[in-house]
Formats: sequence, C-alpha cells, structure tokens
Amino acid sequence: MSKRIVVGAIAGAFGTAGEVRLKSFCADPKAIADYAPLYTQSNPKGFDVTLLRPIKNGFAARLSGVQTREQADALRGTQLLADRDKLPGLPDDEYYHSDLIGLSVLDTGGADLGTVKAVHNHGAGDLLEVQVPGQSATVLVPFTRTIVPTVDLASGRIVIDPPEGLF
Repeated sequence: MSKRIVVGAIAGAFGTAGEVRLKSFCADPKAIADYAPLYTQSNPKGFDVTLLRPIKNGFAARLSGVQTREQADALRGTQLLADRDKLPGLPDDEYYHSDLIGLSVLDTGGADLGTVKAVHNHGAGDLLEVQVPGQSATVLVPFTRTIVPTVDLASGRIVIDPPEGLF
C-alpha cells in the first residue's frame, strides 16, 4: 500500500440526501476530487468524490456509498486521505507535512536536537514540533528558511539554526 496524505476532512452532512460538507486542504481546493478514491481510517476501499457546488468553507459533495443524512453525519470530523502517488510533485522548497515527520533535527554544528513529531499551522505559518531526546517536552520551531536552512529528505534530516534559548 502506498503512503497516504491527508487532503481534506468531512465537516458533516449537507442536506438530506447523503451529501457532505467537504473541506479541502489542497492548494487548489477543487483538485481534491482528482485524487479520488479518498480513504478514511475506517474505509480501506475508499470513496469516489463528486463536488456538487462551492459552499462556505468548502464544498457540498457526494461520496460513493453515502446515501443518507445519518451516514453523512456519522463521518463528521473524518479526515480524507489520498494515495501519495496521485498527488502532484512539489517544488524544491515545499514539502508535504508527512514527509517531515520523523526526520532527525540537528543544529548547524551537527548536534542532535531531536526528531520532528508533528507539523502544525495555526494560521501564521508552519511550526515543527520537535521531540527533544530523553525528555517528554517538545519544542515548537518556526518553519522558516532563516531558522530551517536545510531539509534533506534523502538523508532523513533537518538542519536548524534556532534562536538563542529555544532549546
């Protein structure tokens, strides 16, 4: 099975005939339908997706196999995943969040600072959550070119130049 990437989420039912409110996380929101079938943790067969029309914060959409409002509402909050090989390639300075998780984090001198545990975005830019070795604490590192000058996916490492006192 190929690696899967989260491309959207179901925000709940829309109408009474089984349509859903679909929120796309794609750079081109309409492209989410191009990556079908979309999978959930509980549906390994996947859904075919038909976008019906734009609505506030997403699309009204039909998912194959979802026939009733109750079925659609039961999917509220469910993440939708696409096979990685269906997604477009990215320019050299852009990364899928899932590619960064698990990478080693080193400072510019080569000292081990930890491992990327998660990538967050609360509206002001991406933050790398770095798990510090031997501690339960994590550190949030702004994912900017200044602080993170090197991302080497092939070597599985990120080099950062953290502001003084961050670690």
